Amino acid sequence: MTAAWGAEAVSVSFGARRALDQVTVGAPPGQVTAVVGGDGAGKTTLLRCVAGALAPSGGPMGGRVRRPAAGRIGYLPPGPGVYDDLTVAENLRFRSAVYRVPEAAVGPHTGESLERTGLAAVRDRLAGQLSGGMRRKLAVIAAMLPGPELLVLDEPTTGVDPVSRADLWWLIARAAADGAAVLMSTTYLDEAARAAHVLVLDAGRPLAAGTPAEIVAAAPGTIAVRPGPPADADERRRAWRRAGTWRVWQPDGVPAAGSVPPDLQDAVCVAALRAELERAGLEGAHA
Repeated sequence: MTAAWGAEAVSVSFGARRALDQVTVGAPPGQVTAVVGGDGAGKTTLLRCVAGALAPSGGPMGGRVRRPAAGRIGYLPPGPGVYDDLTVAENLRFRSAVYRVPEAAVGPHTGESLERTGLAAVRDRLAGQLSGGMRRKLAVIAAMLPGPELLVLDEPTTGVDPVSRADLWWLIARAAADGAAVLMSTTYLDEAARAAHVLVLDAGRPLAAGTPAEIVAAAPGTIAVRPGPPADADERRRAWRRAGTWRVWQPDGVPAAGSVPPDLQDAVCVAALRAELERAGLEGAHA
């Protein structure tokens, strides 16, 4: 593992269920690494391992995790991440006390972050009276309080409005610019495209990994756009709906009418379809 922090060949089991199977991810300082996947893909389990909230499975196949000291980690778990019965200011004071961060040592941009995200004007409002997007921004600012070396954010932008998403990405970019290694999970591929490195998980296993450009370049075959769903049964197995049209993966790589260059969303869909076809043993999966 070349990155300062991250997980190497980590496996986690809950009883008979394997939640992670030999997953590796690096989190270099000053960069954003995005972990992408659907529900049950293993994103939260992986982030909990890296943050130190969950240990990998025991034995030589459990893998290893490298992280800084606990006081140098900022962690946003799933959920609100704030205390609804405390004000904005009280949430930050409480988190500073938990992190044992003296007021003089609080992250250098906390005041600017509050101003930039609109939270300075509601400093004395209960967190429970804030919108969902405002609560999420407060939670991310709280995780950034110690000026962490490693910032782990579990789906920080899920379910928030577009304006709040933009503010959250400003915070994420600021943390990376300050030198933090940012490891975040997301279900939004347009967000993952902003990251320096992307790991795509499927049922606890790596599906694709690399820079967004590398993942796109590695996508086999070609993509054709159709106005409606394909009539051919074989094509329907390789099709998905996107932005009011249908996209069909052509594994043989022969350009078809309506072919378009793939982006990250296309490349991830192709990787998922290819894995599904391989599991089903269908022709064309090994193109």
